[in-house]
Amino acid sequence: MSKRKNILQIFEHSTLYYGREYNDITFKEKHFNALAKLNQLHNNQYFTILHKGIKFSQYVGVIQIDGLTIEILPKIDGGASDEILWQKVLINMLRATRRLKVNKVGQANVSKQQIHLLDIYFEWFLNEIQLLVHQGLIKQYRSNKGNVRALKGKLEFASHLNRNLIHKERFFTAHQVYDYDHQIHQILALALDIISQFSSGTYLYSKCKTVQADFPEVSWINVSDSTFKKLTPNRKTQPYKSALEIARLIILNFAPNISSGKENMLALLFDMNSLWEEYVLTMLKAVQKEDLVVKGQESKSFWNGIKIRPDIVIHKSDKTFVIDTKWKNIVGYKPSTNDLRQMYVYNEYWGSNNALLLYPSLETEKPEFIAFEGDENHKCALGKLNILDGDKLNENIGVEILEMLQSD
Repeated sequence: MSKRKNILQIFEHSTLYYGREYNDITFKEKHFNALAKLNQLHNNQYFTILHKGIKFSQYVGVIQIDGLTIEILPKIDGGASDEILWQKVLINMLRATRRLKVNKVGQANVSKQQIHLLDIYFEWFLNEIQLLVHQGLIKQYRSNKGNVRALKGKLEFASHLNRNLIHKERFFTAHQVYDYDHQIHQILALALDIISQFSSGTYLYSKCKTVQADFPEVSWINVSDSTFKKLTPNRKTQPYKSALEIARLIILNFAPNISSGKENMLALLFDMNSLWEEYVLTMLKAVQKEDLVVKGQESKSFWNGIKIRPDIVIHKSDKTFVIDTKWKNIVGYKPSTNDLRQMYVYNEYWGSNNALLLYPSLETEKPEFIAFEGDENHKCALGKLNILDGDKLNENIGVEILEMLQSD
């Protein structure tokens, strides 16, 4: 663990107990209570609640609450506890899978030691808003009700009589207004407000306030998941796509008053199983080879409406391979019987001879494809792949995986 200006960095599957200090940072009971409530709201999938403690799972990312930032980093067992290295691995995985679209992280005068994942997402969002303002924000029609001095739109007769018995010169109408105060800008303004709360005291706070000053004043709205689902993109709103994606991430992961009614929390957490799968798929699709087709999450009907779906299916020339990715340390262990049964079924349904269970490692090992008992046509292997290239993420794993598959 390391301390970086009230930033507590830990690794996945670590445990924190309240009342204890970790490198001079105290994990308090209010932090524990807030995390327990967050976990409850998300079906207890993020952590395991212990007596006076939290045991983290395979979810990585960042949580900020009441001035404390907890950054949860991935790590392979046996690897060095180098927070800077594993933060870089996480950021580059997020970037490769397009969950994070940034090239330069932070400002030149900001030490890398002070930046965490929330900063990166906040700065990405602020840059997107600045670009939109520079290019020119769009106006949209919206319905507006109110008293006006000239009759326009539809007269709301009951409200008009109720409000304008004295003011005969006014009309209460429902009419269309063409301005900046529409739903897209209202969503972005809410995300800006959340960032201003969580960036206080950081290098991003003044930038956020500058962006807010340049952004038009709009009405406040409640935003939920359904708000984003109902948005209908068109040619005019296309430039807003990235900003809305980040706003969705920020707003839907913001939990106001989650603990004792005082502390606000923002949690951006990613399942390493899903991220590892996405990264492997992305790296395989990046390989340019003849007769190579890579597909992710391809499903087939299995039984009575139930479908089966391997992580990755590869078609190379006249051969088919099936891959299931597993983000866990397999050193000294054998795969579970359920995993092997699953791989056998995948082989059968996709016409594949070789199936690969792919694990992250610190050392690549050539897989040995072993036939299932009584069926020489169907084989399975464990693939251990070094995800690091020195002090950075291995970006050549697509080629290395294909070489593994050809090793039979």
